[in-house]
Amino acid sequence: MTQVPPPTPQPVVPVCYRHPRREAHVRCTRCNRPICPDCMTEASVGHQCPECVSEGRRNARSVRTIFGGTTAGARGWVSAGLVAINTLLLFVSVGTSGGIGALFGGGFGGLLGQATNLTSDGAVVGQCPVRLGGGIQFVPCGVADGEFYRLFTYMFLHYGLIHLVTNMFSLLVLGRALEAALGPLRFTVLYLVAGLGGGVAVYVFTPTGATVGASGAIFGLFAALFVVLRRLGRDTTSFIPLLVINVLISFAPGISLAGHLGGLVTGAAIALAMAYAPPKSRNLVTTLVVAGLLLAMGAAVIAQTAALNMNVA
Repeated sequence: MTQVPPPTPQPVVPVCYRHPRREAHVRCTRCNRPICPDCMTEASVGHQCPECVSEGRRNARSVRTIFGGTTAGARGWVSAGLVAINTLLLFVSVGTSGGIGALFGGGFGGLLGQATNLTSDGAVVGQCPVRLGGGIQFVPCGVADGEFYRLFTYMFLHYGLIHLVTNMFSLLVLGRALEAALGPLRFTVLYLVAGLGGGVAVYVFTPTGATVGASGAIFGLFAALFVVLRRLGRDTTSFIPLLVINVLISFAPGISLAGHLGGLVTGAAIALAMAYAPPKSRNLVTTLVVAGLLLAMGAAVIAQTAALNMNVA
């Protein structure tokens, strides 16, 4: 009697779970499924499949700066965007004014410093002069007449090309450094609230002058950068003279001292909260400080509006 041995089983070649027709001699170190070369992603140990890589990215904590901001701020997109908006609005201001005297400060926009229709409509102003009888009397207008949007729009408008270039250069230098340190969201809050603080200070202390420009927000950036440098333990001896010089320049005729100082104080307050609050409560502290500043500014605007209208009545 003869006995035929059973056939030797052929080894089963594993195939990729994503590509069943491809052989897979490597397994994912996380899920142990076979993967082909096209599906392999090198990991610290072995290789991982696309699904495990995606899951790891979702579960991984995003990298944060020491001030709690995302590292996306290193790209400087917000700073560049603000420069683009300010520049665009200057040319809109020029192009919508009519006339042909652009290069000489009149008519077609005032590239060398004259007011335009857009700056007149968006500037911070609370009292306007009118001729009554034989004299001039100031009457409520602008913000005092309910146009509260001016406290925001003024920071994106400029009196001419030189005004724009000087402010945008400062915005790029200060903004890129602060955006990288604070992250895009915190930097945007700092810039806008500091600018709003400058506008409110102008309305409260110098309501008779039509004020535009990003200087209030930029002075907030000056103060914030000083706070950030101190928090990081950096040497600020070379930065202090620059800050002092800019404050002194604010006393020159035609420059809004109130707007600069308002932005400086507001920016410093926000930066102190962002830089020195305990990490676990940083967001809460920053939110409370910003909310407190906005409430204080709102109260100041209401009080000033009532006072200006009462004087006329």
